[in-house]
Amino acid sequence: MIKIHYYNSSSKTVQHDFNMIDLQLPIHNEDLLWVDLYAYSYNELNNIADVFGFHPLAVEDCLHEGSRPKMDSYGDYKFFVLHAPIYNEKSNNEITTVELNIFMGPNYIVTVHKQKLQWLGKMENVCVNSPRFLEKGTDFLLHTIIDGITDEYFPVLERIRARIDELEEEIYDYQPKVVTEEFLALKRTIILIRQAIMPQRRIFSTINGQWKFDIQEENIPFYKDLNDHLERIVDSTETYRDLVNSTLDTYFSIISGKSIEKLNLLTVISTIMLPLSVITSFFGMNVPLPYQDTPYTTIAISAFLVIFTWGMWIYFKKMIA
Repeated sequence: MIKIHYYNSSSKTVQHDFNMIDLQLPIHNEDLLWVDLYAYSYNELNNIADVFGFHPLAVEDCLHEGSRPKMDSYGDYKFFVLHAPIYNEKSNNEITTVELNIFMGPNYIVTVHKQKLQWLGKMENVCVNSPRFLEKGTDFLLHTIIDGITDEYFPVLERIRARIDELEEEIYDYQPKVVTEEFLALKRTIILIRQAIMPQRRIFSTINGQWKFDIQEENIPFYKDLNDHLERIVDSTETYRDLVNSTLDTYFSIISGKSIEKLNLLTVISTIMLPLSVITSFFGMNVPLPYQDTPYTTIAISAFLVIFTWGMWIYFKKMIA
């Protein structure tokens, strides 16, 4: 599906949903064209690529998901690969990412993604009634898109933090398998976010004060704010990773302590039973023994075994304490 928004700088209006033929018309430098392509077919992507003259390697990256976030320069346009978060509480994998490909030219933006993104949908609704996302140039529109999908990471991070707090309380009650699976799922989620955010932070960071692509002077503060958001996400993932590791170490220490307690109990029981087995085996031999025909012998032996067992239990209890 293709959504097209064309900002006419002379009339300061936005036109929508052109035909493919209209895309081939010259675009004035002051105007801006945003083409959003999602749930697309192979032919739709190739038609858009032919109209704008996109490089085959960039088109191939759009067709085959799995590329790391990056920015490639192809002469008069830039090609971005970004990852947007998708949160679905009902799914086994609550948090996943979807690839968003962006072509940015002098006066156009083309966004390509296989799933409809919530933030882009909100932007399209705004563009229907207002040109505020389109009237400040392609760099501002690019910032608006990326800042929106970046902000979607913060609710995900809040969910991770809340789950860590819950697990810190659950480690004393739940079965080891359940808790361990929860910890591993959290670690996978944190790694997933870091793999998406770390390269994106490098894309939008400066080198010796220089940006990696042209940004208008009035739009630079917006990109500084975007870079700050990316830094906060990276710092949060590092903090949560350390929290998960420390909580997991604590949990393993608790499990180890409980295992040692059980082992100590079994050791005490075995130690107490060993002399009892020796004594009962001795008196159970099929050989003549003194006073074996007297009933008092059985009572005396039984009383001795009880007193002996009680004495050893008190002794080991004091040692363990």
